[in-house]
Order: sequence, then C-alpha cells, then structure tokens
Amino acid sequence: MVMTALETATTSTPDKPPVIEVRGLTKMFKRFIALDNVSLSIPHASVGLLGANGAGKTTLIRTLLGLSKPNSGSATVVGFDTQTQGTSVREHVGYMPEADALPMSTTAADFVGHMAEMSGLPARQARQRAADVLYQVGLSEERYRLIKGFSTGMRQRVKLAQSIVHDPDLVLLDEPTAGMDPQGRDDMLELVERIYRNLGIAVVFSSHILEDIERVCDYVVILDEGKLVTAQSLRQMETVRGQIIVRVDGDAGVFADELRRQGVEVRTDDVELGRDEMIVDDDDDRVYDLIRDLAVHQDVPLRSLRSRSRTLEDIYLNNVGAAREASDVSR
Repeated sequence: MVMTALETATTSTPDKPPVIEVRGLTKMFKRFIALDNVSLSIPHASVGLLGANGAGKTTLIRTLLGLSKPNSGSATVVGFDTQTQGTSVREHVGYMPEADALPMSTTAADFVGHMAEMSGLPARQARQRAADVLYQVGLSEERYRLIKGFSTGMRQRVKLAQSIVHDPDLVLLDEPTAGMDPQGRDDMLELVERIYRNLGIAVVFSSHILEDIERVCDYVVILDEGKLVTAQSLRQMETVRGQIIVRVDGDAGVFADELRRQGVEVRTDDVELGRDEMIVDDDDDRVYDLIRDLAVHQDVPLRSLRSRSRTLEDIYLNNVGAAREASDVSR
C-alpha cells in the first residue's frame, strides 16, 4: 500500500508513561467472575491481549473504556480514570469492536466523517480526515459505496478507520481479524503494524490467535479464566536461552549419554524428534564446543544443529498451565 502524508516516523517510546494502569480490577456478572483481581501496567507499545474465548479480554476492554463498571478496583487509561473520566478516556482512545455494528445504509465516507465530527472536528475537517484514513486503510475508491455492499474484510477496515479518525493516543482492537480470509487477515495485520510503527499510536490488540499477536506485537498480556497469567515483553523471547536440536549420523543414544555425563541436559523422547535427533539445553556458552568435540571424539558426523527458540506458544502454554495447576491446588 502507498504511504500517505498522514504517516510519520515513530519515535522511541521507552520514556513514555504506561498507557494503561490497572489495580485490583474485579468484574462479576451475577456469580460469574469475568475479571478476577487483575493488576497490570501496559506500556506505550503494540500490546497483544491474548486469551481463549471467555478469558475476559472483551470485559477488560469495556471496563477500560468506562462502558462497564467494575465491582472493585480501578484503572487509568492515558492518564484518565475510567470510572470518573470516561468521556475523556473515549476522547483520547479509539475502539474497534468485535461486533459488526455498522450502519449498513450509510457510505463509508459519511460514517467515518460522522465519527470524526463526534470526536469534535469541524465538518469540513472531519470529511477530509475521513478521506485520509479511508485511503490509509485501502478504501479510498470504495468510500462512497454503501457499507451493506462491503465484504467482511472491507467492513473490518471501516471499523479500523473510525477507530483512528480522531488521531487517538491509544487504540483498542477487539479481534480485528475475526472472520477474515487469509489475504484479508494478512492485510489487516499489516495495517495494525502501521498504526504503531508509522503513526505512533499505542495499540492493544485483543485476540485468541497466537501467531497474529506474535507478528504485530512487542508486548503481551495473557488472561485465563479472568485472571492475569503474565504480562511481559516479547523481545525477551530473543534473549532467553532456548534449546538446540542436534542430529547425528550414528547412534544418538550413545551420543546423548556422553553429553549427560558431561553435565548437559539432553532429551531424546520428544515426539517431534527423529530417531537420530536429540534436544540439548542451550544454557551455557560451552555447549556448542562440547557437541563439536564429542562428535570428533566419537567420529560421528553432525548432520545438523539448529536452535529451538522459545515461542509465544511456549510462553502461553507454560504460564497458563502453571496458573491452572496453582488454582487447582488452592481449591
């Protein structure tokens, strides 16, 4: 897609305050606990809000927008209290809902222009701004068509356009790729990336699709059954020592036993492995040297060495599994 004058280079944001602060947030629907004493701080970044359907993601977003009152706890969004300054929150925050709540008998230009006026822009400026953001999301030629004739992907783009038309400090995206075909999903993820990278707008991207979060986000917040499981930078995945998959042309069992005798953790029973492969923990700078020297000593050719780095799936499964085990023990 063509870049427009609307896009500007993103500056470094380490010195910016958190866009969201949550303290002991609890939300119940009768006896169902949707949010269970959640406390977290979300930085100015592209943030993934990850969890299975029913984990509490949408409830958290609605509470942060001041649309749902918590039973206890508090939250501030871009510096405004969600319970006492809800209007100010919504003036500075964009929201793309999961539900397809669009006026079908209206053109994209009229709808997005109306949303711009609702945010306080004068009519002429609102129309120009609407044209700019619709161009930004790839709907310039279709902006005068009625929304009811749009495909699912085009409607998602309209929802994205209205969420950024007032140039917010933060945008909350609730399942933005829901119902989209692979090409449309790829295009939407590219647009979400641009919102933060090029426009400098902080993003909270709610999804249950791990690979979407991993592609566009720098930071992840994981919810499970209404509880906060973890909140961490995804850049940490690049620095965490992972594992090495070693493949030898010979007896992998003998090779693995010798590595173990030298104090190296080795697994040969992983279902993903072939008969001549093993997983070696890469927690020491000497591991590669030990593998090389042992191969020379045993006269065993090394067929391959490849890293097995931690992924977002590893982080999700490990943290959610540990949280559920702890919850079962406490009951």
